[in-house]
Amino acid sequence: MIPYKIYYEENILNYELGKVLYEKYKTCKWIKIENHNNIPELRNNSNCEFARMKQNLIIGIRKTHKYTPNAKVSDFLVPYTSSGCSAMCLYCYLVCNYNKCSYLRLFVNREQMLEKIIKTSNKSEKELTFEIGSNSDLILENTITKNLEWTIELFGKNERGYITFPTKFDTVEPLLNLQHRGRTIIRMSVNPQEIITKVELGTSSLKNRIDTINTLGKAGYKIGLLIAPIVLIDNWKILYSKLFQILNDTLSPDVKSKIFLEVIFMTYSYVHRMINQEAFPNSINLYNKTMMTGRGRGKYCYNKNVRAEAEDFLHLQIDKYFRKNKLIYIC
Repeated sequence: MIPYKIYYEENILNYELGKVLYEKYKTCKWIKIENHNNIPELRNNSNCEFARMKQNLIIGIRKTHKYTPNAKVSDFLVPYTSSGCSAMCLYCYLVCNYNKCSYLRLFVNREQMLEKIIKTSNKSEKELTFEIGSNSDLILENTITKNLEWTIELFGKNERGYITFPTKFDTVEPLLNLQHRGRTIIRMSVNPQEIITKVELGTSSLKNRIDTINTLGKAGYKIGLLIAPIVLIDNWKILYSKLFQILNDTLSPDVKSKIFLEVIFMTYSYVHRMINQEAFPNSINLYNKTMMTGRGRGKYCYNKNVRAEAEDFLHLQIDKYFRKNKLIYIC
Protein backbone atom coordinates (compact mmCIF):
# COMPACT_ATOMS: atom_id res chain seq x y z
CA MET A 1 0.00 0.00 0.00
CA ILE A 2 1.31 3.43 -1.00
CA PRO A 3 -0.97 5.87 0.85
CA TYR A 4 -2.55 8.80 -0.93
CA LYS A 5 -2.23 10.85 2.27
CA ILE A 6 -1.18 10.05 5.83
CA TYR A 7 -3.01 11.64 8.74
CA TYR A 8 -1.09 11.34 12.00
CA GLU A 9 -1.15 12.26 15.65
CA GLU A 10 2.07 14.07 16.50
CA ASN A 11 2.85 11.83 19.50
CA ILE A 12 3.30 8.75 17.29
CA LEU A 13 6.86 9.93 16.70
CA ASN A 14 7.60 9.13 20.35
CA TYR A 15 7.13 5.42 19.57
CA GLU A 16 9.48 3.09 17.74
CA LEU A 17 6.84 1.98 15.24
CA GLY A 18 5.82 5.58 14.59
CA LYS A 19 9.40 6.44 13.65
CA VAL A 20 9.64 3.37 11.40
CA LEU A 21 6.44 4.30 9.54
CA TYR A 22 7.52 7.92 9.19
CA GLU A 23 10.76 6.80 7.57
CA LYS A 24 9.02 4.20 5.39
CA TYR A 25 6.55 6.73 3.98
CA LYS A 26 8.61 9.91 4.18
CA THR A 27 7.88 10.78 0.55
CA CYS A 28 4.11 10.78 1.19
CA LYS A 29 2.07 13.78 2.23
CA TRP A 30 1.75 13.83 6.05
CA ILE A 31 -1.06 15.81 7.68
CA LYS A 32 -1.05 16.44 11.43
CA ILE A 33 -4.32 15.77 13.27
CA GLU A 34 -5.54 16.12 16.84
CA ASN A 35 -7.38 12.80 17.11
CA HIS A 36 -7.53 9.76 14.81
CA ASN A 37 -11.23 9.36 15.73
CA ASN A 38 -12.24 12.76 14.44
CA ILE A 39 -10.79 14.04 11.17
CA PRO A 40 -13.25 16.69 9.89
CA GLU A 41 -11.65 16.80 6.44
CA LEU A 42 -12.58 13.13 5.93
CA ARG A 43 -15.74 12.89 8.03
CA ASN A 44 -17.38 15.67 6.00
CA ASN A 45 -16.71 13.96 2.66
CA SER A 46 -19.64 12.63 0.67
CA ASN A 47 -20.28 8.89 0.40
CA CYS A 48 -19.01 8.85 -3.16
CA GLU A 49 -15.51 9.53 -1.78
CA PHE A 50 -15.52 6.25 0.15
CA ALA A 51 -13.12 4.38 -2.15
CA ARG A 52 -10.68 7.31 -2.33
CA MET A 53 -10.71 7.66 1.45
CA LYS A 54 -9.67 4.01 1.70
CA GLN A 55 -6.40 5.00 0.03
CA ASN A 56 -5.45 7.13 3.03
CA LEU A 57 -3.60 5.90 6.09
CA ILE A 58 -4.32 7.17 9.59
CA ILE A 59 -1.71 6.65 12.32
CA GLY A 60 -2.41 7.28 15.98
CA ILE A 61 -2.22 5.98 19.52
CA ARG A 62 -4.90 3.62 20.80
CA LYS A 63 -6.36 5.04 24.00
CA THR A 64 -9.13 2.50 24.65
CA HIS A 65 -8.04 -0.93 25.86
CA LYS A 66 -11.31 -2.40 27.18
CA TYR A 67 -11.77 -6.13 26.62
CA THR A 68 -15.19 -7.43 25.57
CA PRO A 69 -16.16 -10.94 26.76
CA ASN A 70 -16.84 -13.32 23.89
CA ALA A 71 -18.37 -16.79 23.92
CA LYS A 72 -17.55 -18.01 20.42
CA VAL A 73 -13.95 -18.73 19.39
CA SER A 74 -12.35 -16.55 22.06
CA ASP A 75 -12.75 -15.45 25.64
CA PHE A 76 -12.23 -11.76 24.85
CA LEU A 77 -12.39 -9.38 21.90
CA VAL A 78 -9.28 -7.26 22.27
CA PRO A 79 -8.64 -3.80 20.77
CA TYR A 80 -5.32 -4.22 19.01
CA THR A 81 -2.93 -2.62 16.53
CA SER A 82 -5.37 -1.48 13.85
CA SER A 83 -8.98 -0.78 12.99
CA GLY A 84 -10.67 -0.40 9.66
CA CYS A 85 -9.33 -1.80 6.40
CA SER A 86 -8.18 -0.74 2.95
CA ALA A 87 -10.31 -3.42 1.25
CA MET A 88 -13.89 -2.59 0.30
CA CYS A 89 -16.25 -5.46 1.10
CA LEU A 90 -19.74 -4.16 0.37
CA TYR A 91 -21.15 -5.61 3.61
CA CYS A 92 -18.22 -4.68 5.91
CA TYR A 93 -19.45 -4.68 9.51
CA LEU A 94 -16.93 -1.96 10.37
CA VAL A 95 -19.04 0.45 8.32
CA CYS A 96 -21.74 0.04 10.99
CA ASN A 97 -19.28 1.43 13.54
CA TYR A 98 -17.27 3.91 11.50
CA ASN A 99 -19.63 4.76 8.62
CA LYS A 100 -17.63 5.94 5.60
CA CYS A 101 -14.60 6.52 7.86
CA SER A 102 -13.82 2.78 8.01
CA TYR A 103 -10.39 3.40 6.48
CA LEU A 104 -7.28 1.77 7.92
CA ARG A 105 -6.03 3.18 11.20
CA LEU A 106 -2.74 2.01 12.70
CA PHE A 107 -1.82 2.31 16.37
CA VAL A 108 1.83 2.53 17.30
CA ASN A 109 1.63 1.69 21.04
CA ARG A 110 1.76 -2.05 20.37
CA GLU A 111 3.97 -2.83 23.38
CA GLN A 112 1.29 -1.53 25.74
CA MET A 113 -1.41 -3.62 24.07
CA LEU A 114 0.53 -6.88 23.98
CA GLU A 115 1.73 -6.46 27.55
CA LYS A 116 -1.89 -6.28 28.75
CA ILE A 117 -2.80 -9.45 26.84
CA ILE A 118 0.11 -11.36 28.37
CA LYS A 119 -0.61 -10.11 31.88
CA THR A 120 -4.30 -11.01 31.57
CA SER A 121 -3.41 -14.45 30.24
CA ASN A 122 -0.93 -15.17 33.02
CA LYS A 123 -3.34 -14.11 35.78
CA SER A 124 -6.08 -16.47 34.61
CA GLU A 125 -6.63 -19.88 36.16
CA LYS A 126 -7.46 -21.30 32.72
CA GLU A 127 -5.84 -20.70 29.36
CA LEU A 128 -7.57 -17.84 27.59
CA THR A 129 -8.00 -17.10 23.90
CA PHE A 130 -7.81 -13.47 22.74
CA GLU A 131 -9.43 -12.30 19.50
CA ILE A 132 -7.03 -9.62 18.26
CA GLY A 133 -8.48 -9.18 14.77
CA SER A 134 -12.08 -8.16 15.35
CA ASN A 135 -11.50 -4.56 14.17
CA SER A 136 -9.25 -5.11 11.16
CA ASP A 137 -7.54 -7.70 8.96
CA LEU A 138 -4.15 -8.21 10.59
CA ILE A 139 -2.66 -10.09 7.62
CA LEU A 140 -3.29 -7.00 5.52
CA GLU A 141 -2.01 -4.69 8.25
CA ASN A 142 1.15 -6.77 8.58
CA THR A 143 2.21 -5.87 5.04
CA ILE A 144 2.61 -2.32 6.34
CA THR A 145 3.71 -2.66 9.97
CA LYS A 146 5.00 -6.22 10.50
CA ASN A 147 3.02 -6.06 13.74
CA LEU A 148 1.63 -9.55 13.33
CA GLU A 149 5.07 -11.14 12.97
CA TRP A 150 6.21 -9.27 16.07
CA THR A 151 3.09 -10.30 18.01
CA ILE A 152 3.10 -13.99 17.11
CA GLU A 153 6.70 -14.58 18.15
CA LEU A 154 6.52 -12.62 21.40
CA PHE A 155 3.21 -14.16 22.43
CA GLY A 156 4.52 -17.62 21.60
CA LYS A 157 7.34 -17.17 24.09
CA ASN A 158 4.75 -16.67 26.83
CA GLU A 159 3.62 -20.29 26.43
CA ARG A 160 0.22 -19.62 27.95
CA GLY A 161 -3.04 -18.79 26.22
CA TYR A 162 -3.85 -18.23 22.55
CA ILE A 163 -4.35 -15.38 20.13
CA THR A 164 -6.66 -15.65 17.13
CA PHE A 165 -7.73 -13.55 14.15
CA PRO A 166 -9.65 -13.95 10.85
CA THR A 167 -8.40 -12.94 7.42
CA LYS A 168 -9.37 -12.74 3.76
CA PHE A 169 -5.79 -12.35 2.53
CA ASP A 170 -3.04 -14.66 1.32
CA THR A 171 0.11 -12.66 2.13
CA VAL A 172 1.30 -15.02 4.88
CA GLU A 173 4.86 -15.76 3.74
CA PRO A 174 6.40 -13.73 6.61
CA LEU A 175 4.51 -15.89 9.15
CA LEU A 176 5.59 -19.32 7.96
CA ASN A 177 8.92 -19.60 9.76
CA LEU A 178 7.95 -17.87 12.99
CA GLN A 179 8.27 -19.59 16.36
CA HIS A 180 4.55 -19.48 17.08
CA ARG A 181 4.65 -22.58 19.31
CA GLY A 182 1.04 -23.43 18.50
CA ARG A 183 -0.25 -20.35 20.32
CA THR A 184 -1.76 -18.63 17.25
CA ILE A 185 -5.08 -19.65 15.68
CA ILE A 186 -5.65 -18.29 12.16
CA ARG A 187 -9.18 -18.40 10.72
CA MET A 188 -9.57 -18.02 6.97
CA SER A 189 -12.80 -16.46 5.75
CA VAL A 190 -14.13 -18.07 2.57
CA ASN A 191 -17.00 -17.43 0.18
CA PRO A 192 -17.90 -18.56 -3.35
CA GLN A 193 -15.64 -16.89 -5.91
CA GLU A 194 -18.59 -15.09 -7.50
CA ILE A 195 -19.34 -13.40 -4.18
CA ILE A 196 -15.66 -12.60 -3.61
CA THR A 197 -15.49 -10.99 -7.06
CA LYS A 198 -18.71 -8.99 -6.77
CA VAL A 199 -18.84 -8.20 -3.06
CA GLU A 200 -15.44 -8.63 -1.33
CA LEU A 201 -13.60 -6.02 -3.36
CA GLY A 202 -9.84 -5.89 -2.98
CA THR A 203 -9.44 -9.27 -1.21
CA SER A 204 -7.69 -12.50 -2.20
CA SER A 205 -9.30 -15.09 -4.48
CA LEU A 206 -10.87 -18.26 -3.16
CA LYS A 207 -8.10 -20.39 -4.66
CA ASN A 208 -5.42 -18.30 -3.00
CA ARG A 209 -7.23 -18.42 0.34
CA ILE A 210 -7.45 -22.23 0.22
CA ASP A 211 -3.79 -22.50 -0.81
CA THR A 212 -2.98 -20.26 2.16
CA ILE A 213 -4.92 -22.49 4.55
CA ASN A 214 -2.89 -25.50 3.40
CA THR A 215 0.37 -23.58 3.67
CA LEU A 216 -0.40 -22.36 7.19
CA GLY A 217 -1.33 -25.91 8.17
CA LYS A 218 2.07 -27.14 7.01
CA ALA A 219 3.65 -24.41 9.14
CA GLY A 220 1.95 -25.87 12.21
CA TYR A 221 -0.67 -23.21 12.82
CA LYS A 222 -4.06 -24.07 14.26
CA ILE A 223 -6.56 -23.31 11.48
CA GLY A 224 -10.23 -22.41 11.40
CA LEU A 225 -12.56 -22.12 8.43
CA LEU A 226 -14.83 -19.10 8.66
CA ILE A 227 -17.65 -19.46 6.12
CA ALA A 228 -18.77 -15.89 6.25
CA PRO A 229 -20.69 -13.92 5.69
CA ILE A 230 -23.37 -16.04 4.05
CA VAL A 231 -24.75 -13.80 1.28
CA LEU A 232 -28.03 -15.02 -0.17
CA ILE A 233 -27.99 -13.79 -3.74
CA ASP A 234 -30.25 -15.38 -6.38
CA ASN A 235 -28.23 -18.55 -7.04
CA TRP A 236 -26.89 -18.94 -3.52
CA LYS A 237 -27.59 -22.67 -3.18
CA ILE A 238 -25.59 -23.48 -6.30
CA LEU A 239 -22.75 -21.21 -5.23
CA TYR A 240 -22.43 -22.55 -1.69
CA SER A 241 -22.84 -26.16 -2.79
CA LYS A 242 -19.93 -25.64 -5.17
CA LEU A 243 -17.92 -23.91 -2.44
CA PHE A 244 -18.19 -26.92 -0.15
CA GLN A 245 -17.21 -29.25 -2.98
CA ILE A 246 -14.13 -27.13 -3.73
CA LEU A 247 -13.13 -27.04 -0.07
CA ASN A 248 -13.53 -30.80 0.20
CA ASP A 249 -11.43 -31.40 -2.93
CA THR A 250 -8.62 -28.91 -2.32
CA LEU A 251 -7.98 -28.73 1.43
CA SER A 252 -5.09 -30.98 2.35
CA PRO A 253 -6.02 -34.18 4.24
CA ASP A 254 -4.05 -33.02 7.28
CA VAL A 255 -5.77 -29.64 7.42
CA LYS A 256 -9.19 -31.14 6.78
CA SER A 257 -8.73 -33.57 9.67
CA LYS A 258 -8.05 -30.75 12.15
CA ILE A 259 -9.94 -27.69 10.96
CA PHE A 260 -12.96 -26.26 12.81
CA LEU A 261 -15.82 -24.27 11.27
CA GLU A 262 -17.73 -21.08 11.97
CA VAL A 263 -20.72 -19.85 9.95
CA ILE A 264 -21.97 -16.25 10.03
CA PHE A 265 -24.87 -14.77 8.07
CA MET A 266 -24.56 -11.30 6.59
CA THR A 267 -25.94 -8.33 8.47
CA TYR A 268 -26.56 -5.33 6.22
CA SER A 269 -27.59 -1.77 7.02
CA TYR A 270 -29.06 1.46 5.75
CA VAL A 271 -25.57 2.99 5.95
CA HIS A 272 -24.18 0.29 3.66
CA ARG A 273 -26.95 0.93 1.15
CA MET A 274 -26.27 4.67 1.00
CA ILE A 275 -22.49 4.31 0.71
CA ASN A 276 -22.65 1.52 -1.89
CA GLN A 277 -25.19 3.36 -4.04
CA GLU A 278 -22.97 6.43 -4.23
CA ALA A 279 -19.46 4.92 -4.13
CA PHE A 280 -20.14 1.77 -6.19
CA PRO A 281 -23.21 2.59 -8.32
CA ASN A 282 -22.66 -0.40 -10.64
CA SER A 283 -22.19 -2.95 -7.86
CA ILE A 284 -24.56 -5.76 -6.89
CA ASN A 285 -27.47 -4.72 -4.64
CA LEU A 286 -27.25 -6.73 -1.42
CA TYR A 287 -30.50 -5.41 0.00
CA ASN A 288 -33.48 -7.67 -0.67
CA LYS A 289 -36.76 -6.41 0.75
CA THR A 290 -38.54 -9.77 0.45
CA MET A 291 -35.75 -11.71 2.22
CA MET A 292 -34.72 -9.21 4.90
CA THR A 293 -36.17 -7.76 8.05
CA GLY A 294 -35.13 -4.99 10.43
CA ARG A 295 -32.59 -5.77 13.13
CA GLY A 296 -31.82 -3.03 15.56
CA ARG A 297 -31.32 0.54 14.50
CA GLY A 298 -30.88 0.78 10.74
CA LYS A 299 -29.75 -2.83 10.27
CA TYR A 300 -31.16 -5.70 8.25
CA CYS A 301 -30.85 -9.46 8.54
CA TYR A 302 -32.46 -12.35 6.68
CA ASN A 303 -35.98 -13.06 7.90
CA LYS A 304 -36.86 -16.13 9.96
CA ASN A 305 -38.07 -18.37 7.12
CA VAL A 306 -35.22 -17.51 4.76
CA ARG A 307 -32.69 -17.99 7.52
CA ALA A 308 -34.15 -21.37 8.53
CA GLU A 309 -34.01 -22.65 4.95
CA ALA A 310 -30.40 -21.50 4.57
CA GLU A 311 -29.33 -23.02 7.90
CA ASP A 312 -30.86 -26.38 6.95
CA PHE A 313 -29.02 -26.27 3.63
CA LEU A 314 -25.69 -25.40 5.26
CA HIS A 315 -26.05 -28.15 7.86
CA LEU A 316 -26.57 -30.64 5.05
CA GLN A 317 -23.43 -29.44 3.29
CA ILE A 318 -21.39 -29.58 6.48
CA ASP A 319 -22.70 -33.06 7.29
CA LYS A 320 -21.80 -34.18 3.78
CA TYR A 321 -18.24 -32.83 3.65
CA PHE A 322 -17.17 -31.96 7.21
CA ARG A 323 -19.09 -34.38 9.41
CA LYS A 324 -16.04 -35.08 11.58
CA ASN A 325 -15.12 -31.43 12.07
CA LYS A 326 -16.33 -29.24 14.92
CA LEU A 327 -18.89 -26.59 14.00
CA ILE A 328 -18.35 -23.91 16.64
CA TYR A 329 -21.51 -21.94 15.85
CA ILE A 330 -23.90 -20.61 13.22
CA CYS A 331 -25.01 -17.05 13.84
